[in-house]
Amino acid sequence: QVQLAESGGGLVQAGGSLRLSCAASTNTFNSIAAGWFRQAPGKEREFVAAISYSGGTTKYAESVKGRFTISRNSAQNTVYLQMNSLKPEDTAVYYCAARYYSFDSYSSEIVYSFWGQGTQVTVSS
Repeated sequence: QVQLAESGGGLVQAGGSLRLSCAASTNTFNSIAAGWFRQAPGKEREFVAAISYSGGTTKYAESVKGRFTISRNSAQNTVYLQMNSLKPEDTAVYYCAARYYSFDSYSSEIVYSFWGQGTQVTVSS
């Protein structure tokens, strides 16, 4: 089992930055591929970014490409999402997700086995 805990959400003005953290409680962190998803009010959950278990491959939704960066730190069992140039449309609950090894279909939420509780990000205009 892998337990995930997100942190770092909050209220920020448009153009500002936030860094989300996803701490994983597991001794198999280096075997885990991870992703970030978000869900805005009244909308379906959508893919934001993903990183392979080695950290060598990252993928992004077109809407965040160039503004967001996903990374991981094996020493701290943590996956990060650095969000820059935030826009009001980035407002959502952000979720961390994880799965073992595979990076196939990385943008599909159904392939992820483990989920955090989410952290709210609000971007004011």
